[in-house]
Amino acid sequence: MEKQSPSASPGNNWLFQTTKVFVVVGLLASAFFISVVVGLQLALKVREVTVPDLVGQPIDAATSFLAEQELHLRLEPLSEINPSVPPNHISSQDPAPGLTTRTQRSVKVWLSSGNRAGSVPMLVGQSETSARRRLNEDSLSLGALAKIHSSLYPSDAIVAQESPAPGTAAEVSVLLNLGERGATYVMPDLIGMRGTMAAETLRGNGFRVTVVGDHPYPDLTPDIVLRQSPQAGFQIALGEAISLEVSR
Repeated sequence: MEKQSPSASPGNNWLFQTTKVFVVVGLLASAFFISVVVGLQLALKVREVTVPDLVGQPIDAATSFLAEQELHLRLEPLSEINPSVPPNHISSQDPAPGLTTRTQRSVKVWLSSGNRAGSVPMLVGQSETSARRRLNEDSLSLGALAKIHSSLYPSDAIVAQESPAPGTAAEVSVLLNLGERGATYVMPDLIGMRGTMAAETLRGNGFRVTVVGDHPYPDLTPDIVLRQSPQAGFQIALGEAISLEVSR
């Protein structure tokens, strides 16, 4: 009699069919993932544009030019001294021309104030905040800022300036009155004292004290005052800041 080959068992058929299903599902998932990645890359690529050169253009023309590239213009408040660009034309930009960015992004621009600094404004009588704002608007820098305590002038007011107005200059230095100082005290010598104890004593008397640590010092225990500001002997008023540098 001839031998007949045994037929595949039901268990083997089930395993084979299950393996085929997993393989097909895996292939479909891989194809879907690849298509999604490629689609995202293409979408991002489509949204990328080259930043145009806006330097030398007026605001209206630059805004229209950017709109054609689906970009927005953001005007920065400060102007720049630029001898090669007329006043009220774009002096510089960010991002720089030629770089790639996405659509709907903003390009920051600064206007030129021309080939010289603006006229020095009269700052006497203004507050420090308004004086700083005015100097920024006129493309001028604030030079030295000296402070006094006096009852002869309004508090928080500029009482003198250098360079004078009217005139032209790159920067202006001012003298600011902080108002009447009131009672003052002589700053004690705190070097060598415990920083924590000194700070608590000063704070208890109405002073603002900041204690900072520094590098460890050999043969010196932590929390010893090494430096102080103001120095011993200086006049100081209540509420003024005191800084202590201690060992750690």
